[in-house]
Amino acid sequence: MSLRFKEVTDSESETKIPRPFDLGKRQTLDLGNGSEILYISKFVSSDQAWTWFDFLNQRIPWTRPTICVFGRSVLQPRDTCYVANPGLTTLTYSGYKPHAYTWDDFTPLKDILDAVHEALPGSRFNSLLLNRYKGGNDYVGWHSDDEKVYALNQEIASVSFGCERDFLLKKKPNKTSQRRNDEEPPAKKSKKSSVADRHSFVLKHGSLLVMKGYTQRDWMHSVPKRLKAEATRINLTFRHVIVD
Repeated sequence: MSLRFKEVTDSESETKIPRPFDLGKRQTLDLGNGSEILYISKFVSSDQAWTWFDFLNQRIPWTRPTICVFGRSVLQPRDTCYVANPGLTTLTYSGYKPHAYTWDDFTPLKDILDAVHEALPGSRFNSLLLNRYKGGNDYVGWHSDDEKVYALNQEIASVSFGCERDFLLKKKPNKTSQRRNDEEPPAKKSKKSSVADRHSFVLKHGSLLVMKGYTQRDWMHSVPKRLKAEATRINLTFRHVIVD
């Protein structure tokens, strides 16, 4: 079912961008040229989502690494952890190579993976990047997940727990890959674009958002700073690393 939109204002940039009504159902947004967003606001029950949130918050070995952004070393503005099948190509982003834990190290992650595979028939994720935002000052800047270890038309499934946060999409000015930028909040880096080229979602506790097709090639996304977001949000992004 196609999404319906209403106009909302991004509180940081004051730019009006379309946001889908939350119907609590499986919704799709056709971005054009083979790119698509799938959103399920109630992917798992609230109680189950809080059980998984507590496990992730307390048991995952979170780290906040130093990354390289445009030649400068900066502290990544969120905590992270990486899980992957054995033998996959090493993930590297912004000069950082995270240690790859296995699924057996954290059994509940396999349960979440099974739930995602059940919701997305035909998917075959073999890696997981976890991020923890400990408050409104934690964020991820505008970027595309277009590292060479992933296929150009890869599917990325994003599961959210805890505090609701805005998820923004904007179309790239051209098809040249954009570099990840965590140095400044996305509102300070964004440029004016048409309303049709920008979209916004509120990622709810227990929700699933899937970026499909050529979304990473043609679009960028971010989770901007939100000063009123005082609680913790944990996000799991399931991906498929190309196997040689």
